[in-house]
This record gives sequence, structure tokens and C-alpha cells, in this order.
Amino acid sequence: MSIVDDFVSMSHAAGAPELDAVILGEGNTSVLGEGDTFYVKASGCNLLTLGAEHAVHLRRAPLMALLEKESVSEQELQETYKLSKVDETVKARPSVEAIFHALLLGYPNVKAVVHTHATAVNALTCSKGWPTVLAGRMCPDEAVVIGPDSVFIPYVDPGVVLAKCIKSGVDAYMSKWGQFPKVIYMQNHGVIALGANPAEALNVTQMAIKAARMRLGALQAGGINPLSPDIVSHLLGRPDEKYRQQMLAGK
Repeated sequence: MSIVDDFVSMSHAAGAPELDAVILGEGNTSVLGEGDTFYVKASGCNLLTLGAEHAVHLRRAPLMALLEKESVSEQELQETYKLSKVDETVKARPSVEAIFHALLLGYPNVKAVVHTHATAVNALTCSKGWPTVLAGRMCPDEAVVIGPDSVFIPYVDPGVVLAKCIKSGVDAYMSKWGQFPKVIYMQNHGVIALGANPAEALNVTQMAIKAARMRLGALQAGGINPLSPDIVSHLLGRPDEKYRQQMLAGK
């Protein structure tokens, strides 16, 4: 399959109704392209039904340059989107969140990104218990698939400001844990899943949604009882779990 075929298949899977992750034009997806480029979902299209024509091919460099500026006007942002297009004749407009996709796809081992507004996840990102209700790990599978913990981003406007906040959150996570995160939760917004390939990004998305449902159930049953950090560390250090982690990541 081509890179664009992978992008379309991943997007359709993320938009599947049974996943309850997006409706209408919600969410966005991306995959790393050749050179310093990537493909991102066009603004306004549906993940479940998008086609190859909705994969907007962009250069990362112009978008990354925006993160170095203190402020960016709407006009400058739109001009940068146009400048970033590999094929300037393409009329489709990239998602407003293309900037954080450009950012995340620049980190080592990140080649696919899935951002959704899953109902179960947003029940928690919009709750008064945020971010405590999403912290830690509740079961071995959650730890194996999405790592020891998550990145938590307070609510900010989509675009350059959000991308800057994500960068700060990811860098702080890497400093603390010595590894790249698999999932980013955004307050009153949704979840971002990161993968070394489309399959892993989808696996992380599915596990984040299952974990949110588990947390909602636990809250109804008296409260969340997460695994201790020591247990999570032990699980992630086990040879059998490391092997399973690699298999689930498609490595």
C-alpha cells in the first residue's frame, strides 16, 4: 500500500461508528511522508468517508517556523498553509490542527497521528476531576499499549498556541520518563494517539477509549483504583510484556 492508502485506511478505522470516536467532520489524522513532508486530513471532511483527495500533502518546515513566533495572525496562518502545500494547485484546506501534526511527526519513531473526540474520553476531559481521572494506569494492557502515563494539556485555542502547549507537555514528559509518550489528553477537547505506524496509532486510540470507559465505570462503582507506579514499572520491565508491546506496535 502507498502512504496515502495507509492514511485513508487509518482514517476510516478511526472514524468507524462502533469506536464512537468522532462524528461529522470531527477529528484529524496524519502520516509521515517522504522527506520532510506529511499528509494530513483536509478540514471539514469525515474520517469515515474521506478519500485520497482529502490527504493534504504539506511540508513541515514552514509550519514549524510558526512555533518560533510570539503571535501569528489568521492571515499569516492561512498564507503559511498555502506555502506549505507540496502541490499548490490543491484546493483542499488542511486541518487547523495541522501544526501539531507537523510538530509530532518530527519526533523520532512517530510516523502516524490520530486525533479524536471520543465520547468516553471527553466525558473525563470535560469533568471536574480532570486530569486526575485520566492519570496513571488501571490495568496491564493499558500500560503496555500506551506507556506509564500520559501528557495532559489544559484547554487552549486550536492552532499555534495549542501546538506550543503540546510541545512543552511532550518535552516535559520525555524529561521525566526518558521516552516518548503514546497519548496526549487535551482538556475539554479530546485525545491524540501517536504511533510508529498507522496500526499502532489506532491501537493506542482504541486503548485510550477503553481506558476511559473503565474509568467511568470505576467512578460509578466507588472510585478509581489505579495500579501503583511500582507495579506499572515492573510490568513494563517484564520481557514478555516488552515482547507483547513490540508486537502490538507492529514492530
